[in-house]
Amino acid sequence: MSGSASELARRLGEHAEAACREYLSNGHRFGNYWMVGDVRNTRGRSMHVRLKAVGGKAAGRWVDESSGEYGDLLDVIEQSCGLVDFREVADEARRFLSMPLPPPQPLGSHRQPAATRGSPDAARRLFAMSHPIAGTLAERYLAGRGILLSTHERALRFHPGCYYRDLVTGETRTLPALIAAVTSLDGRITGLQRTYLSSGLDPSGKVGKAPVADPRRSLGHLLGNGIWLGQQSGAPVMAAGEGFETMASLRTVMPALPLAAATSANHLAGLIFPPGCRRLYIAADADAAGRHGIERLSQRAGEAGILALVLRPQLGDFNDDLRHLGQAHLAAWLRDQLVPEDDRLFLPPG
Repeated sequence: MSGSASELARRLGEHAEAACREYLSNGHRFGNYWMVGDVRNTRGRSMHVRLKAVGGKAAGRWVDESSGEYGDLLDVIEQSCGLVDFREVADEARRFLSMPLPPPQPLGSHRQPAATRGSPDAARRLFAMSHPIAGTLAERYLAGRGILLSTHERALRFHPGCYYRDLVTGETRTLPALIAAVTSLDGRITGLQRTYLSSGLDPSGKVGKAPVADPRRSLGHLLGNGIWLGQQSGAPVMAAGEGFETMASLRTVMPALPLAAATSANHLAGLIFPPGCRRLYIAADADAAGRHGIERLSQRAGEAGILALVLRPQLGDFNDDLRHLGQAHLAAWLRDQLVPEDDRLFLPPG
């Protein structure tokens, strides 16, 4: 922590019980501890906040016996209020402590209010806090899946410590994550998808998904929008599919073709078509839900005067094809499924 953060944490610790009553209102005092479900103010008893310093152990420090998380009252303010930027956390701590706020930000800057958890604002803030994927675990993960994308893909970022909460046990931890922005046709971020990654190598020597129940989660407004790779509007030909890795695999083979991943079969069915689109390739996956999304999207495309053509993989999905059959084989397989004009435009000569 910086000196100012350490000082704020110490001051909050001097008023630990009052801070707990303010930010962890679903808990209660038990001896020298405040007991609550977790740092996000859930009802329960697994998190303990020390209210008075004892034997050199500072007041305001807490531990969650269920998740193994620990921290101080600045973390409590961050999580219980749904804040993202440290400046917001510090401002809220100073407000609570009735300390003077820091000088105003320069003209032209604007400090946004706290984002509602799971909202498009929260998605935009998390994306802004993330880093380009070049040289990160995210780039290594994609390469291990055979996916070779430009490091300048605007939709992709990496976050080294993204919160993950087990929905069954309530356990919360931080994990590295590939962040993919879900955007509307005007390019505005409306949501995102997180693919949680292992911090080490899997048995194959590659970076894999984190060993958690659901390593891929989305937030924000997804319906009608997608993870766009390439041009979002004005393209007469595009491809769409359910999964990000499916579409990123096609992007590896056809880097000039605009692509959108809708994140689920239901969202695929509701994808909004860009103006000027006249031909739509729909990437198929071998599952019933995916077939429903394809059928509904094809129907909507026909009603909009757009020719819809289904691209089918040889194996389970196009990432399986890319990894197990290779890029050249996948390109040859796709060649027979594209309109000749698009074959010449989007596939390498073969």
